[in-house]
Amino acid sequence: MATLAILFSVSTHCNAQALNNLLGGVEKIVNNATGKSNVDLKGSWSYTGSAVEFETENLLMKAGGSVAASATEAKMDAQLKKMGIQPGQMSFTFNADSTFNTKVGTKTYTGTYSYNKSQKKVTLTFLKIFEFGAKVNYSSNNMDLLFDSNKLLKLLVFLGSKSSNTSIKTVSSLASSYDGMMLGFSLKKK
Repeated sequence: MATLAILFSVSTHCNAQALNNLLGGVEKIVNNATGKSNVDLKGSWSYTGSAVEFETENLLMKAGGSVAASATEAKMDAQLKKMGIQPGQMSFTFNADSTFNTKVGTKTYTGTYSYNKSQKKVTLTFLKIFEFGAKVNYSSNNMDLLFDSNKLLKLLVFLGSKSSNTSIKTVSSLASSYDGMMLGFSLKKK
């Protein structure tokens, strides 16, 4: 009730995006505090940009905080765009039967997935042989899929029909810049 009272006291001049961000943040705080996570991957998710997460607060401080994270996201966005992976050009659809598809441009890749609730991780399996594990940061309409850097590089090579050596090397360089940094995709539910 106190949370709701605070939310209603927020100025009515807040724009919809700011309120959405606030509600998503409150949802994450409540889920983390209670240990509850109502993760529902089912549905279609559209790529909105890259996501970066540092595994420890200490690493975040060493890297220069949010400035380093923002700069890394901007560099990732630029390289992914060169690879043909940009907002509106990539999506993930998770089905109730544990199958999924990933669409990049005009290409569609299918596979199966499993979600480990206690670890907050999803495993994506393409062609029954290529497995990619990702940490899931979830709120009702937004989700980040965060990969260890080496797994992200393998996934990008697998998905990226326009992958060039230069783009892959640049992403590899970004990924190895900070040990303990996770990179991936920010997604919005359609």
